[in-house]
Amino acid sequence: MKKLLASTILAAGFVGLSSAFAGMASAAECGEVTIANMNWQSAEVLANLDKIILTEGYGCTAELVAGDTVPTITSMTEKGEPDIAPEGWVDLLPDVVNKGIKEGKLVSVVPALSDGAEQGWWIPKYIADAHPDIKTIPDALKHPELFPAPEDSSKGAVVNGPQGWGGTRVTAQFFKAYGAEKAGFTLVDTGSAAGLDGSIAKAYERKQGWLGYYWAPTALLGKYEMVKLGHGVAYDEAEWKRCNTVENCPDPKPNEWPKDSVETLVTKEFADRAGPALDYLKARSWSNETVNKLLAWMSDNQATGEDGAKYFLKNNEDIWSKWVSPEAAKKIKASVM
Repeated sequence: MKKLLASTILAAGFVGLSSAFAGMASAAECGEVTIANMNWQSAEVLANLDKIILTEGYGCTAELVAGDTVPTITSMTEKGEPDIAPEGWVDLLPDVVNKGIKEGKLVSVVPALSDGAEQGWWIPKYIADAHPDIKTIPDALKHPELFPAPEDSSKGAVVNGPQGWGGTRVTAQFFKAYGAEKAGFTLVDTGSAAGLDGSIAKAYERKQGWLGYYWAPTALLGKYEMVKLGHGVAYDEAEWKRCNTVENCPDPKPNEWPKDSVETLVTKEFADRAGPALDYLKARSWSNETVNKLLAWMSDNQATGEDGAKYFLKNNEDIWSKWVSPEAAKKIKASVM
């Protein structure tokens, strides 16, 4: 009996040691990981989410480092650091990204936003519901009375973003391309991001008409339900580059606003050693709707990226548990509960 008990204890000890060594091997395989923490809300919460999941679920030693789109991706290509850019807006520097991938220095592992980032002209959902005939920009421009200008209600308004934004330039070109002025509209400069947000909030809370430029994912669209209008034409890449994005081009044509590709990028060196951690990153992709709701909660609660990541893990297990192994899911859940 004593021999049997001793054998059982010894066997249990070997199992425990085996599990411990497996955990150590997994951690050693993943090792130290640097994650770019970009300076906007959706990228910040995603970086913190990756840090928690890689640390708690996969035994990595993860660290956030300050980053921004151009310097981060350029550094990853030229210096091999940081290891991960969770939310890389690759369309902003396609030459650098393509060169890095071609030379085997960079790997695109997954679309961070499953439906891509969206820019365009939007209207409130209550307007879309009340006027189901309005589905495109040309449809909306038939009804200046539904979108009265703040300074002259006899005209319709297309609300634009602040000067210096790419989306502001394209909206001004679309205003010309679609003949908005002839249709009885004026282009409204909101002066700042806060002014643009405020114009939507004011219209929504008063249930008034609003038509103008915005993008997703954002906290505002998580709070106020808006509908993106179609463009009535197919996307023409040559026209987009020739005139839609060029400020002083005199003859822009109507065009589709292409979605921005937002991808998770890793260095090749990290991809080669990441092991199971890379499987997580390949699976980790979320929708604009999911991000909008999370960002709205963060804004309402003045939450940090870390706060937002923990809130998401506590309240959206049905989403994130599909990204990770069952063993990792248990560890992650225990760490945030």
